[in-house]
Amino acid sequence: MEALESIISAINGVVWGPLMLVLILGVGLFLSIGLKLLPILKLGTGFKLMWGGRTTETGDEKEGEIPPFQALMTAMSATVGTGNIAGVATAIFLGGPGALFWMWITALIGMATKYSEAVLAVRYRETDENGQHVGGPMYYIKNGLGKKWTWLGVLFAIFGACAGFGIGNTVQSNSVADVLHANFSVPTWVSGVVMAVLVGAVLIGGIKRIGHVAGALVPLMAISYLIAGLVVLAINSHLLPQALDLIITHAFSPIAAQGGFAGAAVWAALRFGVARGVFSNEAGLGSAPIAHAAAQTHSPVRQGLVAMLGTFLDTLVICTITGLVIVSSGAWTGGESGAALTSQAFATALPSFGNYLVAISLAVFAFTTIIG
Repeated sequence: MEALESIISAINGVVWGPLMLVLILGVGLFLSIGLKLLPILKLGTGFKLMWGGRTTETGDEKEGEIPPFQALMTAMSATVGTGNIAGVATAIFLGGPGALFWMWITALIGMATKYSEAVLAVRYRETDENGQHVGGPMYYIKNGLGKKWTWLGVLFAIFGACAGFGIGNTVQSNSVADVLHANFSVPTWVSGVVMAVLVGAVLIGGIKRIGHVAGALVPLMAISYLIAGLVVLAINSHLLPQALDLIITHAFSPIAAQGGFAGAAVWAALRFGVARGVFSNEAGLGSAPIAHAAAQTHSPVRQGLVAMLGTFLDTLVICTITGLVIVSSGAWTGGESGAALTSQAFATALPSFGNYLVAISLAVFAFTTIIG
């Protein structure tokens, strides 16, 4: 096990090293400038389209499999997961409060990346032998760049499948099993079996059933978690100015060790903030455009404006709530990490209740991520 962990750590150091961070931030910044900050300036338009996309417009019924709103919820079901609860906590534990600032920056420029991904997915999608619309990076690489680049699309499909087992299934199911065992003493194998059965029941119905489940479950769980987070922030309202000062100050300056926190350099805040930000909102990873390619729309641009909301809601709303709760509570100096840190932060404001709330939220978030 130690050998496996060392191998994973070595790969992680390369994948989330300077080159990858420059590529992620650089491409997002390039697209933001090229689009003249369209994703940010058209944020209100995106919300209008999302609300109107709850039903399919006349004439678009044959253009896809699910309404635009369900496509967004399916994509968000894959992004709103353990990264919003455990990922934010890990970023703060390793990089300090300043990591949350770099998560915000990653989301702001990641909106342009997510917009571009969805536009390409709808523009270059195909209809398979069953008459269903399919798309994603492997299709727009092949159809947009030409057949000589098909090998690149094949590589994406292979790596995407591997990532699906890793960040999509293994991490999520393990987090659920751990948190339910710690808070409710549910045996880990029971959690695994129940989750496998529930996920299988949804997946058998294909993209339409996934869209229906995601369209109902994602808004419910996100709103419930946000309400709970806002209640905690209201209780800690007098501590919010200090928390915001810590976040902004230590995004650009090192933070010394205190309590159980080991201290962190600016590079750590940048690295773990960007890494966990991308892990959470998946801007640039290529999973979301696969869902958006199934949207019932004839307009790639309209779907792109809806798609970018996934990054905004995931990181700038849900992750921000989690991060502010952790920093304002002071729990980040206690030495805990991951979901345990978030549970401790919520329990500080909501004694004997907050940790169970986090456990249930994490379980539902992870379940929808596996479906997505």
